[in-house]
Amino acid sequence: QVQVVESGGGLVQAGDSLRLSCAASGRTFSNYAMGWFRQAPGKEREFVAAISRSGTSTVYADAVKGRFTISRDNAKNTVYLQMNSLKPDDTAVYYCAGAPSRIFYAPSQAYEYVVWGQGTQVTVSS
Repeated sequence: QVQVVESGGGLVQAGDSLRLSCAASGRTFSNYAMGWFRQAPGKEREFVAAISRSGTSTVYADAVKGRFTISRDNAKNTVYLQMNSLKPDDTAVYYCAGAPSRIFYAPSQAYEYVVWGQGTQVTVSS
């Protein structure tokens, strides 16, 4: 199955923007729906955004809707998370994940994902 590696995290100030990238290995990337999850200190991992295999469907958590945009470039085997108007509450480790090929929508449940990256830290100062 596909392996994924996140990058692009860092330390920014509230109101700033940041773009995360998730690079996938192999040529079967287009067979996976992709998603982003995050885990803040002392909290459980939560869903952030997801995109379908074709990129035509997206789903966002209410907390990030209107500020974050998920996209994918299947030719580059990469999924992105553009984060605008960042808030301190966005501080977390962000994980990229892939869902199996049988899923044709943008899944929002962690159990639907079978491939996980190691995470990239995003810290937003107030």
